[in-house]
Formats: sequence, C-alpha cells, structure tokens
Amino acid sequence: MPAPSAPRSDATAPGHARLYDAFRALRDELAGEIVGQSALIERLLIALLADGHLLVEGAPGLAKTSAIRALASRLEADFARVQFTPDLLPADLTGTEVWRPQDGRFEFQAGPIFHPILLADEINRAPAKVQSALLEAMGERQVTVGRATYPLPPLFLVMATQNPIEQEGTFPLPEAQLDRFLMHVRIGYPDAGAETGILRLARERARDALRPAAPPTRRLSQSDVFEARAAVLELHMAPAVERYLVELVLASRDASRYDESLGQRIAWGASPRGSIALERCARAHAWLAGRDYVTPDDIRAIAPDVLRHRILPSYEATAEGWDGGRLVDELLARVPLP
Repeated sequence: MPAPSAPRSDATAPGHARLYDAFRALRDELAGEIVGQSALIERLLIALLADGHLLVEGAPGLAKTSAIRALASRLEADFARVQFTPDLLPADLTGTEVWRPQDGRFEFQAGPIFHPILLADEINRAPAKVQSALLEAMGERQVTVGRATYPLPPLFLVMATQNPIEQEGTFPLPEAQLDRFLMHVRIGYPDAGAETGILRLARERARDALRPAAPPTRRLSQSDVFEARAAVLELHMAPAVERYLVELVLASRDASRYDESLGQRIAWGASPRGSIALERCARAHAWLAGRDYVTPDDIRAIAPDVLRHRILPSYEATAEGWDGGRLVDELLARVPLP
C-alpha cells in the first residue's frame, strides 16, 4: 500500500536512526543465536516496543525459553526465570514478609516478580492462587502482600511459555489473565534449511563448551527502550487505517454482519484492550520495518497473535474444531480493506 499523504513522522527521522539501528542489530544478533524462529524474534521485539506481556506456545525443544533468555541478556535489566509447577505458592513469586525479632517488625523480602524481565516457564502448570497473584502484577504493575502494595519496575515484562501437548498437571489460564497478554504467539517446527543451521550451531557450541562464554557485544539500555516506545507512538496512522482496525475488532463481537454462520461460531469477541493492543503492535511492526506510517498490512500481519486468545469460539464451534486463530483468519478474510 502506498504511503498516505501526511506529514512525515519523527519515528524514522535522523534523531531516531540510532534507536532503529540498535533494534535492527539486536534482531540480527538474536537471529544468529536462535535459528529458524524469525517470527518469534520479531514478536519478542514487538512486545518490548509495545510495552506488553508475551505468551509463547509451542512443542518442547523449539527454543522458546532460549529466545527469551537471549533477549534478556541483551538488555540492561535484571532477569529472573521461574519454573512454574503445581506446588508453586504465590509467595514464591511475589515474596513474603519475614519477622525480624531483633527489630521487632516484619520485613518484606521481594520475590522474582520484582525483576524487570520475568520468564514464567510453563506458566500453565501453576495453580489458581499463583495465577491470581500474577494477574495483579500484569494488569496493574503492582504487588499486594498483606496490607502493603509495592510498585513493580517501569520496565516490567512477563514473557511466558506453555507446552500445548501435555495435559497432566496443567491448569488452563483464565480468560482474564489471557487478556492481559499483549500477544499469544504459536510457533512450529523449523524447515529443513533451518534444521541444518541448528545442527551446525549446536556443533559449534559443543566445540566451544570448554571456553568461557563471551558476553553480548552490546546491551540495550532501558532508556533506549523507553525512547523507542515513544518513537513508535509517533508513527502516522491514517483515519482509514484506524477505521479498518476498529472494524476488525467490532466484527469479532458481531460477525453476523459479514457471515451469519461465522457470527454463531463466536461466543465472545475482543474487548477494547484488544483494540489498544492491536494498534500498539501494528505500530511496532511498522517501525521495525523502517516505516513512519502504519498500513493495513501491519494490522493483518499482527492480528492473529493479538486476537487469537481474545476471541472465544462457541461450544458448537469448539466441537467442530474451531479455535480463536481460525476465527481471526475468517474475520481477516471477510472485513474489507480500506
């Protein structure tokens, strides 16, 4: 789609060229370390730019955890990894108050959730009480312990993984918590070329196993992340593109305007939080592509990951094998482009 006739935004102006080059270099470094998952790498950067939490779903061994750790190692921010298990307690995540007899008072000891980057590994293995504690942190960026409420770091991102093929000892995430995730990304197996690259990289790492690991050549500061987020918000979005975005979300709530049978297959559509997430992610997608304006293609590229967990199929549709991702694909096929 050609650029709309509008004043050029500052998003790719010389003042922001350094930021764009830094994110492009970060993407290239991650691609060299995580082979065959370019879509996941792009979604990680979009979540960072759009200030939102990310849920990554895929079979074991697809580098979900490795990709998140690789990104965290290249940011000037503390990182914590929590392995979610059925016996995990809320205090294991948030922290707890410890009695200090020498002072005659309780002292709060912060848990791993107070790190700017939190990797929640196999998040669907934790019970409801832990999910409830995480819900407050993700939604309000604060933690309440006892009568006190503690703010979380300004750069607070939850990057969670879950395994879709195991059901034993897992707890489905509640819809309210799923809605707190900016994107729900599903990843698949690499192709033959990427698989060959993975083997080659594994051999190189095995040879270098006795050598000390070299730290990343550069780390992105938190101030750079905040500045890049501001640049993303400056991108131009034409009114027609904005109307397309809104119409896509409205269609998820009443798809019968386009197809009666599709409307019957959707039990619940996306909330206004979905509209906000879709706009922020579309802007980040455009910025990473080096443009200072958003197109319908940016919206269409990111819509499945932003909306699949926010659109719930009806009971009948679920019985027929429909899920949120398929419903989003049908909506994209029916809502006309501007």
